[in-house]
Amino acid sequence: MIVMNFKSPVLPAVIAASVVLALLGGCGEKSSDKPAAVPGATIKAEVVTVQKAVLPIVSTSPASVVAGQQAQIASRLTGYIREINVQEGQTVAAGQRLFTVDPTDIQGQMNMARAGVAQSEAALADAKTDYERFGNLYKEEAIPKMQWDKIRLQYQVSQQQAAAARAAFDTASAQMKYATVQAPFAGVITQKMANAGDLAAPGRPVLVLENPATLQVQTGVARDVFSQLKLGSPVSIQVDGRTSDLVGKVTHLVPAADPVTHSYLVKIDLPEGHGLRSGNFVRVAFALGSREGIRVPVGALLERAGISGVFVVDTQGIVHYRMVRAGAASGGNVEIQAGLNPGERVVTSATTNMQSGDKVVSQGNGNG
Repeated sequence: MIVMNFKSPVLPAVIAASVVLALLGGCGEKSSDKPAAVPGATIKAEVVTVQKAVLPIVSTSPASVVAGQQAQIASRLTGYIREINVQEGQTVAAGQRLFTVDPTDIQGQMNMARAGVAQSEAALADAKTDYERFGNLYKEEAIPKMQWDKIRLQYQVSQQQAAAARAAFDTASAQMKYATVQAPFAGVITQKMANAGDLAAPGRPVLVLENPATLQVQTGVARDVFSQLKLGSPVSIQVDGRTSDLVGKVTHLVPAADPVTHSYLVKIDLPEGHGLRSGNFVRVAFALGSREGIRVPVGALLERAGISGVFVVDTQGIVHYRMVRAGAASGGNVEIQAGLNPGERVVTSATTNMQSGDKVVSQGNGNG
């Protein structure tokens, strides 16, 4: 009879070795059933080599299109607006009637001034008669010099009063002319700020008139940018929805900073045929110099899972998707601020279905 001693130190070691061998055997059998990795696809695409390039230093500022000739049209009289003869968006000629103020008060002033002229001229005629009659008496020494001086003074005062009355009538007549407000220049009515029946008063605008032939771009820039600008310098004007920029020209540099924004006003003339309207929003790009950097064709940059990147080709022709930080795009190229180095090769076409691990057969090898 054989008695097994389970307390023997040899038995646990033997059992453990058997279990390990069994597990290894099972793993080996399972791994033999796993399919081999599928190699990446082979794709024909254009490849360029990244090289250093001289890039412009550009400062971009938001800007607005405004009219260089603009007027807020108000009445020089206080009175109710009788009628407004134009509407917003209407084109008007210089001298065209815009609105009329009720002239009743001015008419009353004219009547009073007319009566004052008549009264002063009658007094002047009477004073002139006395002046001539007493002048003859004084020559004949029939009246004393004191009396003659008094008559002569009365005549001079009557002359001044008549002149003042005529001036008051002329002023009232001129005020009547202001009852009808005319366009000071040809342009477009851009705002209507009152209606017939409203009270007009000096300093209270009724209409806003702009000359579309004087449109320009205005923007505010920081002091370091302002210090590098010069009159006549070309400026790129970027308009949303347009594939190409407009080229304007710096015409005014206002050296006084805005007390709130601390920016400096820059005015830029637009080129002929710009097609912009007053109030349009644009962006202005000021070229401030140049620097060294790298850029790639726009076709090389794509987005995967919300990450901007490019496909980089290694020495075996295998592509790897790499995240990059892109800068401004211009002339069909985009600046790469981080993620690429000069001398590396990137794919510029056929990237829609490309995956990391694919192999690229280059159709062309250029410089970026």
